[in-house]
Amino acid sequence: MLFFSLSGSDFPELSQPLPYSHKTHVEELEIACEDCHANTRTHERALIPNIDTCSVCHVDTEAEDPGSRAVAEYVEREQRIPWRQVHGIPDYAYFSHRRHVALAGIDCPTCHGPVREMESPFAQPFLRMDMDWCVSCHEERSVSNDCYNCHR
Repeated sequence: MLFFSLSGSDFPELSQPLPYSHKTHVEELEIACEDCHANTRTHERALIPNIDTCSVCHVDTEAEDPGSRAVAEYVEREQRIPWRQVHGIPDYAYFSHRRHVALAGIDCPTCHGPVREMESPFAQPFLRMDMDWCVSCHEERSVSNDCYNCHR
């Protein structure tokens, strides 16, 4: 995936299919990141939540909030929300969310920015996540930069 090494002004903004506020979910509703992004602590990949996760709360197709209503309509139709993936890892690199989040204790904002305050869904990566950035982080934390750890 080419967009791994791009960010900010280098990366065109993607439009997302629905409005979404991390701030509302995290601050107002007190939902932890892991409640929706369950794979971050247990798997290599952290997937974008979809109707199987959203259906726990979003079932009211008559909701006042248009975003909540739209999510509930996707749930009712059993149709996946076509979120556009913004973050990615190229095929030649290995990255494990579990290793970084659960084992190393790295908090989401370290890589994804102030997610808890975001009032719109991701439209582009927050940081330039390229090899130099990864190597720098490993050096700061005294973690091995052996090529084989990430390139298998």
